[in-house]
Amino acid sequence: MIFDYTFLFSDAQELTATVVSENVIDLGVNRDIGKGVPVPLRVQVVEDFAGATGLTVEVETSETEDFASSETISTSGVIPAADLVAGYVFMPQYMPWRTNRYLRLNYTVAGTGTAGAVTAGVVAGHQASY
Repeated sequence: MIFDYTFLFSDAQELTATVVSENVIDLGVNRDIGKGVPVPLRVQVVEDFAGATGLTVEVETSETEDFASSETISTSGVIPAADLVAGYVFMPQYMPWRTNRYLRLNYTVAGTGTAGAVTAGVVAGHQASY
């Protein structure tokens, strides 16, 4: 999978407690880019989770970089711990259309996590194994 560092939310980010993505994507002031194609998003477990009972990932957007008044525009729902193993891919497959200037992910860990990490970001395209 090809990730662009500029559009990377998390790079093997450890998730043992509820936290936001280590990076925020700034779409810039002038964002009228016209019609286009859906923008692929990938959130993938890169280290097996342990201790946690589940994980929820939300895409948040805001007009300010500090996310003082953020809005959740997409959510994964609760992913059970049994699914949170290296290689598992979840979230919406594409970025939601309705966004403000700044984007980040919010990771809500259920239970007491002791291990687990994800890599997440905008990708060039979805990989298929067929």
